[in-house]
Amino acid sequence: MTTFPSGPGVQPARPRRRAFLRGAAGLAAGLAHGPAPAQTALAALADSPCATWGTALTGPAPASSMLSFNNQTLRLIVRASIGGARVRVRLSNEWGNAALQVGAAWLGIHAAGANVAAASNRQLRFNGKAGATMAAGATLSSDALDFPLPPFAGLALSLYLPGAVQAASVHDAAFQTSYVSATGDHAGAAAMAVQRTLYSWPLLAEIDAAGPAPGSATAAPASALVALGDSLTDGARSSGNADRRWPDYLARRLAAQRPAGWAPVGVVNRGISGNRLLADSADTPLAGRAAVERFERDVAATAGARYLAVLVGINDIIRSPSANPVTADQLAAGYTRLAARAHARGMLALGATMPPFEGYTWYTTARDGVRRRANDWIRNGGAFDAVADFDAVLRDPRQPTRLLARYDSGDHLHPQDAGYEAMAQAVPLGLFAP
Repeated sequence: MTTFPSGPGVQPARPRRRAFLRGAAGLAAGLAHGPAPAQTALAALADSPCATWGTALTGPAPASSMLSFNNQTLRLIVRASIGGARVRVRLSNEWGNAALQVGAAWLGIHAAGANVAAASNRQLRFNGKAGATMAAGATLSSDALDFPLPPFAGLALSLYLPGAVQAASVHDAAFQTSYVSATGDHAGAAAMAVQRTLYSWPLLAEIDAAGPAPGSATAAPASALVALGDSLTDGARSSGNADRRWPDYLARRLAAQRPAGWAPVGVVNRGISGNRLLADSADTPLAGRAAVERFERDVAATAGARYLAVLVGINDIIRSPSANPVTADQLAAGYTRLAARAHARGMLALGATMPPFEGYTWYTTARDGVRRRANDWIRNGGAFDAVADFDAVLRDPRQPTRLLARYDSGDHLHPQDAGYEAMAQAVPLGLFAP
């Protein structure tokens, strides 16, 4: 049996859930389907498709900040986690109130800026056609495309939108620069004239991979970990265009430290800045629905999802009214609900403790007491198959209500890059044993 490092923040899978370690991964997707996730249309992508990248889309944005395009091409930049021999892209108009036409879609290896490595750019098709229409409230998955995808490749998805479009479905805080073209269809071009840049991801929900990556000897099908959370998972205050969120670091750690014979694990980041566990954020629509309501759309719909990581709750604590504050028991009920839904699908659930936040704008000792009690429940409540104790690895041992200075981004709530890396190191890799 392989031995993994132990220490602060590393806790083993709980014995009573050990049977789930051998559960099977599920499949998900669809060619063109409504908001309720479908599990059938990925069947065309053979060899156990698995998400290599994904984000959580929300919306609609307020009219003042709605992304609008007119006869333009979007070039969206993302980074894969696992590789494969074939790919499929899932787009989303789930938050839109009007149909949206996609005139063309191409996928290539990102070169630099708005450019694609020319020989890599390949056209995606939708039911055999170059374009398709997404109905309001629907998603759209491409046909499988032969595409030799190396692990951790930077990807450029180019979408030509021929008409006037309002992108109501968007991931607001991408921490990655993407590009909007001058007028016209530039999806198939290696170089693209840029009208403006974006720091968000409109319309793109997921990229799936299947088959062995180039040069890979691994025959076992991959599975995916879905990281459900708030800005601490979204990567707030991490370095832009550098993929230094904690799920990014975890993906690299899994690839580097996975023992021979273990199947690859794709890591999908479904964190949304401002997200809460128990309540929608009515005043900030791009913070998304409550995490307890996001399971079907953002977890179950993920191709190959076998693992769920939960790091959410701090916004419930700091934004609940003093007259009626959220309680640790209420948070525990939310965590239990998410873990139970994962287990019902044969998935394993990883709970993560909330880091300290003294010095942050909305810190009070009462709110910190809720955080500490909720963390104790995450560690000891038994709902999760394993625990990543982010609180233990990030706190200052001399002032445990504060982040350690070398991990603090400066706002006293969010880590900087080194802190996000420490979080990834706290995830117990034994969870992923076959």
